[in-house]
Amino acid sequence: GDTTNKMDISSLLPQDSSMLIAYTAILLMSLFPIWIGSHRSLNQKTNEKLTSQDAYMFPVMGSVVLLSLYLLFKFLNKDIVNTLLTAYFLIFGVLAVAATLQPTILRLVCGAHAKDKPSFDWSFTLPFQKEPTELKWSMVDLYALIIGGIVGVWYVSTKHWVSNNILGIAFSVQGVSLLSLGSFQVGCILLGGLFIYDIFWVFGTDVMVTVAKSFDAPIKLLWPKDLFGAQSQFSMLGLGDIVIPGIFIALMLRFDARRARANQGKKVKGSNSKFDKPFFSFTYIGYILGMVTTIAVMHIFQAAQPALLYLVPFCLGSSVLCGVLLGETTSLILYSEEETTKSRTDETAEAASLGKPSKVASRGQKYKKGMHAGKKAAKKASKAAAQATTSKAAEESSDEDSDSHHSDSAEQRAAKPSVVPVNKSRKAQKPARVQSGNLLHFFEMQF
Repeated sequence: GDTTNKMDISSLLPQDSSMLIAYTAILLMSLFPIWIGSHRSLNQKTNEKLTSQDAYMFPVMGSVVLLSLYLLFKFLNKDIVNTLLTAYFLIFGVLAVAATLQPTILRLVCGAHAKDKPSFDWSFTLPFQKEPTELKWSMVDLYALIIGGIVGVWYVSTKHWVSNNILGIAFSVQGVSLLSLGSFQVGCILLGGLFIYDIFWVFGTDVMVTVAKSFDAPIKLLWPKDLFGAQSQFSMLGLGDIVIPGIFIALMLRFDARRARANQGKKVKGSNSKFDKPFFSFTYIGYILGMVTTIAVMHIFQAAQPALLYLVPFCLGSSVLCGVLLGETTSLILYSEEETTKSRTDETAEAASLGKPSKVASRGQKYKKGMHAGKKAAKKASKAAAQATTSKAAEESSDEDSDSHHSDSAEQRAAKPSVVPVNKSRKAQKPARVQSGNLLHFFEMQF
């Protein structure tokens, strides 16, 4: 009986080392962009934030796009559809690779703490755009674009799975770093909606699997089931199963950063900042467990699985579990990323309730002191100007005749406020231009 049980359990495990390598590679390739993208999201000053309405509509729009692609592949020539889609994704893929490599190239070329300074400037006006767009880029940006272009040419000419994975990982890194859920509640709405979406389109129809197999573009990660053989069959993972949970995990990292600023008074200024990351760690481990479960079920039943069916409960459950253990469930549920004065006020109040000094408050005090000093200086300057005007008027009146008419006019002149002449030589203000920072930041916004 014991031997039979051991045989049954062992039969569920991958018997071929190539399959084990494939599953491990898919897992590692999904973890890498989430880690990098989450930490780079700390550097982003303005992330594209989703609202609750966006979260509700996301599964609906995703279903429309998915069904449209299914009909295109079914009624049109697949080669034509794939050529158009490849051209579209290639442009953004090259830019995504360049944007992903740019910080690494900057560190290698200019040093660990160097800042990229644009050295080229180009202004142009896009169609249907009144104001010109100004691009600034540096040599580091050009190096990154050249490497991205090489990867793009490699992909188009060979469609090799390695070049596909490079583009896919770059897409995932940029998606996780640039997108923001805005709040924990929006994240729950989005993940819950896509949880149902993924189950329906995988188990309910053949639409998802058909599109995934027909879509010849870098929207999925591939690994050959037989790495040392013919490489005709591949294990695959859609980029949505990386980016969607990834932006939620990145949100948890930024929540940890906010906790560190409020509770510990630490400076969190970028991806290299060191602070406690309990919510990020719990959710990241939850994602790993969800991916292992997905791969195990897929291997046992030898059928495609909706990864979000397992990833969503693990990610949401692990984040809530961390909140329960730390006694911060309410703070987690109410967490919202708002770049307004209200959010700074809330942060100040939270730090004050913990008896910690708030940097926002200290900045406000410095600002008030500066304004108070400025008002004092302005009063002194105004008083001095009034005295000078009065004395000048008195001198003019003493030199003139003592006629009452002249005396009255002198008093009127003294009573008039002094007028500062306008500098006519100042050039007319030019229309505002759209500033992009540098070339890759502009393309990131387009992406």
